[in-house]
Amino acid sequence: MTESKPLSGKAWDFVHNIASEAKWTPGLREIFEYRDLGIKDGTKGDFVAHLIRHNGKKMADQVQQWHVHDCHFQLVYVMNGWATFEYEGQGQHTIRKGDCILQTPGIKHREIACSEDFEVLEIVSPSDFATRIVDGPKAAAAE
Repeated sequence: MTESKPLSGKAWDFVHNIASEAKWTPGLREIFEYRDLGIKDGTKGDFVAHLIRHNGKKMADQVQQWHVHDCHFQLVYVMNGWATFEYEGQGQHTIRKGDCILQTPGIKHREIACSEDFEVLEIVSPSDFATRIVDGPKAAAAE
């Protein structure tokens, strides 16, 4: 078997994240709660993986504005419910249970709406990515 080298150059740790011991915490968005899956520590910060689910709060937040994530990789897999997002150059997309999105690095996007049972698995690299509010695309700004 060929040995692969992690992105950071640091050896990764084996991780077994146990569902019955899960801790859900506040995170980036006030309408969601987050379950860290231990991948950030296991990959020494190369990746983060977490489950995100709606917490029942009904309020607008900054992620409903146009924004970008400063990352190299972002995958979103819908575990439950649905959400509608708008992506620069891609239009609106409604993602539903079983759907997967690969967001290209730096793509401008915003959430339009989501169901109260919305839950996703998100995997991002690097783990310490920033989220920045940005001006919307020119075509969207004209609407």
